[in-house]
Amino acid sequence: MIISIFGQPASGKTTLAKKFIAEGFHHIDGDHLREMFDNKDYSREGRIRNLNRASDIAKYLHYTNHNVVLSLVYPYEEAREYLSKLTRDVRWIYLIYEEDRGRDDFKVKDFELPHMNEVDLIINTSNTSIEDSADKIKRVCRIF
Repeated sequence: MIISIFGQPASGKTTLAKKFIAEGFHHIDGDHLREMFDNKDYSREGRIRNLNRASDIAKYLHYTNHNVVLSLVYPYEEAREYLSKLTRDVRWIYLIYEEDRGRDDFKVKDFELPHMNEVDLIINTSNTSIEDSADKIKRVCRIF
């Protein structure tokens, strides 16, 4: 299984994804991936390259019988479709938040909001704890 936790920077993606490491998931984090491949290109093309690389790695891990949790922004429908076409075993968890978290400068201005049929779950991390968020994901993904 691949769980993709996505949303704007500071929405809680990485914090929430770390809850699944204890469940045996391999974690692919967008920031770590950028550091590893020295990708500082934040243009649309640079972001899509980074996202597709993460998708390819996730597919490989899934293909070799590993569960994967991704914590990346995935701001573009094109990049989300790329992963969805690689494997049908993806659960899309979209995180939103309302308060200022001090990272507004990092928000993706051209973020393409997902369509309701694209996501399995939407969580507002402004009013849902990390534990409750993780529980909701486990229920949607049938992880017990």
